[in-house]
Amino acid sequence: MIVFLAKTRAAGGRSFPRLPDRMTALAMLTVSVVIPQLVCTASLKAEPRDHPNIVFILADDLGYGDVKCFGGERCQIDTPAFDRLAREGMRFTDAHANASVCVPTRVAIMTGRYPWRFGPPDVGGPWGFLGTRFSTEQYTLGDLMQSAGYQTAYIGKWHLGTSMQTTDGKVQGPGNVDYTKPLYIGPPQFGFEYSFILPGSLDMYPYAFVRNNQWVGDVTAQKGWSAFNRVGPAAEDFEDTKVLETFSGEAEKFISNAAGAAGGQPFFLYFALTSPHTPTCPSEKFRGKSKLGIYGDFVMETDHCIARILETLDDLSLADNTLVIATSDHGPAPYAGRIAKATFAQLKELEKDGHYSAGSYRGYKFSAYEGGLRVPFVARWPGHVPAGTTCDRLIGLPDMMATLAEIAGVDLNESQAVDSLSILPLLKDPQHQPVRESMILQSTRAMVVRSGQWKLLLCPGSGSEGRFGNSPASQQAWRDAVESFGRKPKSHKELLQPPFLQLYDLSNDPGEQRNVAADHPEIIAKLVALLQRNIDSGRSSPGEQQRNENKNIKLFNVPPFVWK
Repeated sequence: MIVFLAKTRAAGGRSFPRLPDRMTALAMLTVSVVIPQLVCTASLKAEPRDHPNIVFILADDLGYGDVKCFGGERCQIDTPAFDRLAREGMRFTDAHANASVCVPTRVAIMTGRYPWRFGPPDVGGPWGFLGTRFSTEQYTLGDLMQSAGYQTAYIGKWHLGTSMQTTDGKVQGPGNVDYTKPLYIGPPQFGFEYSFILPGSLDMYPYAFVRNNQWVGDVTAQKGWSAFNRVGPAAEDFEDTKVLETFSGEAEKFISNAAGAAGGQPFFLYFALTSPHTPTCPSEKFRGKSKLGIYGDFVMETDHCIARILETLDDLSLADNTLVIATSDHGPAPYAGRIAKATFAQLKELEKDGHYSAGSYRGYKFSAYEGGLRVPFVARWPGHVPAGTTCDRLIGLPDMMATLAEIAGVDLNESQAVDSLSILPLLKDPQHQPVRESMILQSTRAMVVRSGQWKLLLCPGSGSEGRFGNSPASQQAWRDAVESFGRKPKSHKELLQPPFLQLYDLSNDPGEQRNVAADHPEIIAKLVALLQRNIDSGRSSPGEQQRNENKNIKLFNVPPFVWK
């Protein structure tokens, strides 16, 4: 039986304190943990709803070309569940993550707000011990759906930071977390009544599940996995090859319990997979299933997790009234492949067998190129989303907030989801006029502006350090740019010209092979002005000006040696 946590805040905002003053939080949390069965339905609106159930599935490091219905002949992996969703729903071929790395993408999905607008995150430790990325006062996707009367659940990879109880009262880290006590801050404090999570990625300790802020099992072991061999705290029975099975089982249970809940409330499930992110660890059932070794096997198992959701909906006769969205948080990792150990640029080795994880696009995870930012995106909602259709309009993962708000009948106020636009018109008609003309993207070391056919990279090179296989590597690209310029630049203004930036016309050059920055100074000026307006106004959606907590937003991420 699934037990929902009681609400732990008054309407209008949460009051959980941040480190170090946590006594109030502990008292409130204790109530929510000890007696949830007494109030498991009290926080839910009792009246039946005519809104659809919603399942949002987010894969981790799944490339555009890793999915058959997107990669086509350049994909050598079978993905029948993704393909079924495309056949019964709509494919979006110009969908983008706002960032080519995990955490900022997840921040934008959860808040409808670009992550660079936030101030510094809460203090925390390494990897899965990182502190919360934004305040508990922040309006989230969980809050939105809960306010619409939905039963809400988050299952899978969290990676948005937590606040853990420690044995010494100091900042959480590998050596001082008290695993016998619940988290101060986790998914329940962001609007999710049920949660079952891994705090970080599957190759980031602690290797232990957390259910409704309570650690699962005895976290007394030390383990590490094949990719990077990061050895750290782990539950005694935690195994990397069993994580997808465990998460899928939790998702099935939630759907089954939510479908039978009293009151007829719809449900919202955020299902965040840990795959095919390293460690590349397919279960025994999927070993040898593909032509591409363990990477292909793991992608197939990732797709099977989606199949299990679809089968559960079918078995419970819920498919016709459920919107299912499946996508990825960014492009594929260049260090993944046939070898379990993270290995420089090994993903390219699969191209010898005709498999291109990034599709026809350049670059991988971490980079500013399309291979790092363009993602597979499918949506199925029978009777609303026309089956077997394709939409080529620009959309972004931050658009989930505004889209689900419109579907759920929630009016967002001026300060909420400031970088989110509803794609509901496109879900209904793929030929509808574009809902967004532009989007601000980011790699690990660069800002990117997309507007219509144009894409501006405010950097030379790949916008990433290149340590895992993206090229040109950022540091060397900046050195080459300075040499080409003939001297070191004297100001940021001088950076707003070739060779310090790149401009691509994606309508003619989707592979980003021809930098036309030198030919279009007027386009560069227009896109830079667009970015500056997005920064200054505190929003990219229509509405009143908002405030950025971050007061030091820079157009360029410039290595120190450029100025020395």
